[in-house]
Amino acid sequence: MVAHDKKRLGILLVTPALIFTVVCFLLPVLALLLDAFRVGGPDSVDGAAVHWGVDRFIAFFAEPLNRQVFLRTLRIAALVTLFSALLSYPAAQAIVRVSPRYRGLVLGMMILPLMVSPIARTYAWIVLFGRNGAINSILLHLGLADEPQRLLFSEMAVFVGLLQLLLPLMLMSLVSSMENLSRDITLAASTLGANAWQVFTRVTLPLTQEGLIVGGTLVFTGCVTAYVTPALLGGPKVLMLETLLYQKVSVESDFGTANVIAVILVAMTLAVNAGLKRISSSRSST
Repeated sequence: MVAHDKKRLGILLVTPALIFTVVCFLLPVLALLLDAFRVGGPDSVDGAAVHWGVDRFIAFFAEPLNRQVFLRTLRIAALVTLFSALLSYPAAQAIVRVSPRYRGLVLGMMILPLMVSPIARTYAWIVLFGRNGAINSILLHLGLADEPQRLLFSEMAVFVGLLQLLLPLMLMSLVSSMENLSRDITLAASTLGANAWQVFTRVTLPLTQEGLIVGGTLVFTGCVTAYVTPALLGGPKVLMLETLLYQKVSVESDFGTANVIAVILVAMTLAVNAGLKRISSSRSST
C-alpha cells in the first residue's frame, strides 16, 4: 500500500513537468516536422492534395546559395567545436590543479563571460575588428599591413566571435569531468612509462569523453542556432543558416523554407551528438 501511494505521488509530481514539456516543446516540434514534410494542400499554387515527402528539402538544396550557406554553417560550427576542445583541455587540466582555496575564484572568472549579454560581447568585437579598430591599429603600427584590413564581415570574424561566446560551455563540461578524475591514475600511467601524449590519449581523454560529448554538443548547437553574432560580425556577406532563417521569415515571409531550415538545424545537432557518442563508444570498446 505504501509503495502504491509513493508511485502515485511520483506520478503526480512528474505530471506538471511532463505536460509542460509536451505542450511547449514536443507539440511545436512535431508541428514543425509535419509542415516541413508536407507537400501540396489548399495553400499550394496548383491546389494539389496534401501528401508527404522531401520535395521542400530537395528544392532547398537545389539552390546554390542555400548549399553554400549550409556548408559554411557546418564548417564554422565544426571548427569552433574543434578549437574549443583544443583550447579547453589544457585550461581544464590547469583549473582542476588549482588549490581548492582559489578554485572558486577561477571558476567564477570562467563563468563571468556567460553573465555578459552576447550583444555586448559582439559589439566589443565590432570595435576590435573595425577598420579603425584596435587590431588594425596594431597591424599598421607593427608594419604588418600597409592599409587597414577588412576583418569585419568575414568568416574569420564570425568564427572568433562564436569561439569566444561558446568556449566557456566546453570548458565547464571538461572541468566537471576532470574533477571526478583522480590524479593518481595519471601519475600511475606516468610511472609505468607513458609520456604526456600517451597519458592524455589513453587515460585522460577516454575518462573525460562524456564531458567532451556534452561540451561538443552544446558548442555545436550554440553555433548553428546563434543569430546575433553571425548577423553583426558576418553581415549580409557571410550568411549562415540562422541568419537565412530570419530573412525567410521576416523579409520574404517564406515560412515553408523557414521550417525546412529549422528541421535541418535540429537534424545537424542530433547528428553531431550521435556521432560523438558513436566515436566515444568505439573508443571505449577498443
